[in-house]
Amino acid sequence: MSTVFHRHPRYAVLVFAILAGTVWLLFADSHGPILQSGSRDLSLSARVSRAENIYQKILKGRKGLIGKFGPTPEKITMFPPDVSPWPPYTVWDFFPPAFNCPHERERIGTLGDGGKWVCGLSRVEDKKNCVVYSFGINGESSFEAEILNRTNHCEIWGYDFSVNSFGPEIPASEKHRTHFHPYGLAGNDNHGPENKVKYYTLQSLMDLNDHKFIDILKIDVESWEFEVLAAFVEPYLQSDRPLPFGQLQIELHTWDKEFPELLKWWEKLEQGGLRPFFQEPNMVYNNYNRGRHQDLTEYSFINIRGRNAFVSDD
Repeated sequence: MSTVFHRHPRYAVLVFAILAGTVWLLFADSHGPILQSGSRDLSLSARVSRAENIYQKILKGRKGLIGKFGPTPEKITMFPPDVSPWPPYTVWDFFPPAFNCPHERERIGTLGDGGKWVCGLSRVEDKKNCVVYSFGINGESSFEAEILNRTNHCEIWGYDFSVNSFGPEIPASEKHRTHFHPYGLAGNDNHGPENKVKYYTLQSLMDLNDHKFIDILKIDVESWEFEVLAAFVEPYLQSDRPLPFGQLQIELHTWDKEFPELLKWWEKLEQGGLRPFFQEPNMVYNNYNRGRHQDLTEYSFINIRGRNAFVSDD
């Protein structure tokens, strides 16, 4: 073969060109649209669009799964009883984290309970007026500490009525970028002088702090998350405004929840533009509560509506 190539170099060049062209076309076909210039569209808007196309397939799949095991949401149980050889599904099968984070995806904070999965922390590394809200401190602030260490301007507002401050992970040199209040988060305000614990809605706290937008929102409030987000999201849906945060890290506590209730709540988040890009079961909870269903799990969402730092270059 090498002798043929030496004697007929033009033939060798032609063969190489054909092989290279074939490889290029196969790669292009499997990796997305090609621009007229011959290169794949790698812009942020294109990456988000491709991820949304993939996620829309999941929505169709969810309808199919409900039809298979329901056939209506009212007939779906969260965690069906054991059947041979195994239960056919769990509630989390209906809500996979199928949206592709268009940036680096990494765990921020400690391994194990306390850390959270974030999409594109680098996008706010130098962002001026970067705002982070953290609900549920519980004496552990490795997540908040790493955000402070990795960004230049982000400030963090923390809330938890069960403790008096952020955890010990916050270095003294960065405490000027933190703001702590022993308040509870709820679906309605209840913070009169007679209340031992003062409860605020998310919108009330934003108004109190004069914040129009939150870049990263972390919520871990022991099942209050359902009423908190339902109350917060609804006015934005009614007025067709984008939700005023870039991404959401949340622990879901599905204690005593029914599937139609969870489905309706989840679909409200999706309607508002939230897309799950990561899920992590709470294995600490599982270990201490063996024999129970996996009714606690962590989700991370990115907001694809509006022009926030995670989906827009503006």
